[in-house]
This record gives sequence, structure tokens and C-alpha cells, in this order.
Amino acid sequence: MSVDPAFLGRREIATAEEMEQLGLRIGERLEAGDLLVLTGPLGAGKTTFTRGLAEGLGVRGPVQSPTFVIARTHPSLVGGAPLVHVDAYRLGSAAELDDLDLDLERSVVVVEWGRGMAEELADSWWDIEVERPVGSSDDLDPSELDSDAPRIVTIVRESAA
Repeated sequence: MSVDPAFLGRREIATAEEMEQLGLRIGERLEAGDLLVLTGPLGAGKTTFTRGLAEGLGVRGPVQSPTFVIARTHPSLVGGAPLVHVDAYRLGSAAELDDLDLDLERSVVVVEWGRGMAEELADSWWDIEVERPVGSSDDLDPSELDSDAPRIVTIVRESAA
């Protein structure tokens, strides 16, 4: 992956628009074979980040959470790699994720809720954690899920040992 090392580390993202812009800037640098594992509570901004990523990749939208379909493929509109957007929330194991037969070599793959499962799919990946300091998934009012509250985004490059 040719993502600038400046993206690594921890940063505060103040608004949903900033979250989308971060995704866009990273998406502009992604290539086929890149795997991103997104972690964070409900309403943290994982899908908002992925929406920006999709725009940066130049793929067909709209990008929505694939919670009920588990995986959704967005073909490229610019001759690049497609985006495969996976929601592993309802999957029970890495084997179930592997059973989806994702085209990892020719796609950019984003797996929401994939920590502990998606790492087995590739030799290296980007681990992106989105923290929502205001509220938690247990006490969050559903009407506040899209509110512009600051998030903390931590991006780490990981590889299999």
C-alpha cells in the first residue's frame, strides 16, 4: 500500500465531514490487495470513513453499511480496483469471513467489525480504530448516532508475525 506514513498514528476528527475527508485522502492512495480493518462502536463513523474512501477510489456508490448483506462490492468508475465493503458484525469466526470468498488480490477490502477475524486474510493490513468518546454503544441515544461529536482515529500498519 502506498499510503503516506503521515496517516499513521492517532488524531482527533471533529466532524463527520472530516471523517469522510480522511477516508477520501487515504482512498486516493489505495491499491488492489489493500485490506483495512475498521473497529469502533456503533455510530463511531466506520461507514462514514468508508464513504470517503470510496470517493477517493472512484467507485460506484452509494456506500451504506452492509450489515444485512454482509458484503457489498462497489465497481470502479475510473478503471481502478473495486471496493469490497464487509460488515463482519454478524459473523462468528474468521472461517465464516473466509467463506465469503473475497477477491483480496484484485480489490480494496474494508472489513468493519473485523478485528480478530480479518487479520487471517492477508499478510499485512491497516488497522483503523475509531473511538467515540461521547457515549458508548450501550448508552448512546440512537438519534445521536450521526451527530458531529469528536472521534479519535488511530491508524496502524500491521503484519502477520
